[in-house]
Amino acid sequence: MTPEQFIAGLPKAELHMHIEGSIEPALMLALARRNGVAIRWQTEAELRDAYRFTRLQDFLDLYYDGCRVLLQVADFHEVTRDYLRRAHADGVRHAEMFLGPQGHTTRGVPLAVVMQGVLSAMEAAEAEDGITSGLILVAQRHRSEEEAMALLAEAEPWYGRILGFGLGGAELGHPPSKFERFFARCRELGFKVTAHAGEEGPAAYVREAVELLHVDRLDHGNASLEDPALVQELARRRIPLTVCPLSNLKLQVVTDMAAHPLKKLMDAGLCVTVNSDDPSYFGGYVNDNYLACQQALGLTQAELAQLARQSFEAAFMPEAQRAQALAAIDAWVALADTDVTAAATSLLPEASA
Repeated sequence: MTPEQFIAGLPKAELHMHIEGSIEPALMLALARRNGVAIRWQTEAELRDAYRFTRLQDFLDLYYDGCRVLLQVADFHEVTRDYLRRAHADGVRHAEMFLGPQGHTTRGVPLAVVMQGVLSAMEAAEAEDGITSGLILVAQRHRSEEEAMALLAEAEPWYGRILGFGLGGAELGHPPSKFERFFARCRELGFKVTAHAGEEGPAAYVREAVELLHVDRLDHGNASLEDPALVQELARRRIPLTVCPLSNLKLQVVTDMAAHPLKKLMDAGLCVTVNSDDPSYFGGYVNDNYLACQQALGLTQAELAQLARQSFEAAFMPEAQRAQALAAIDAWVALADTDVTAAATSLLPEASA
């Protein structure tokens, strides 16, 4: 069994992806035409050519521009359903998706429109493909904590359909401590909490997310390696990191995949997971990320399976569902081992008469 085949059949969860970052060029252009929104690109080739970023802010400028095509319930349904269909094809059994409502409500799109479209797509994906999913609403860190509090209050009608709240956007100049009261309130209400930290920001931001925001999961967390004591604490507490390798490469967080810290994070005993972040912008869905890491870092089948197991360990899902997913991984690994044994046996010389 080739690495590509092993990864393709490996059951996995995806825990770090932004719904708005999965708008493929063809869909963006179609929605722009449908909604009469003028955008800067006329063809898919022109749009893909714009996906050249030197820093996170370059990407965010294009990302927010692309969000303008999302106006109707059908738009949010379509982009969410397309992602979940594509994730299912990659062997994703459970996806936890980020949604940034502030980028839409500040454009005059009612939160009800956004939520109806996304939630209806999640329901359709589970009914049609069997993939389960959860929603994490993200506060944009360049906005104020008061605006984050307003988002939390506005989302109340959907509390029963929301897994948790997160923090996203450009890190520099916006430390996690800026949102300490917001995260405290989210936890009081019983929500899971995550925060983007340590992608372009320093290890100090990761530490703030852990010690001040009390996150259940860290999104990215690459910079943790700058602080050995922090690494030990993350390992001891099994605080998961949702790492996004191709995103890091595209945004020049790393110069090439061989320099990616994923293997170092694994070797340090951290609960690391592999995710796609904004797959249409960064050139790869979750299996592309697994394969890029396998090829550049020499990951074994056992290490790939470890990453998949940790994706379910880190997921905000019922224990019975987690156990079922882990059993499916064990079954796939056993099948792969059988395949390898059979191939090796076929190469043995026939016994002499």
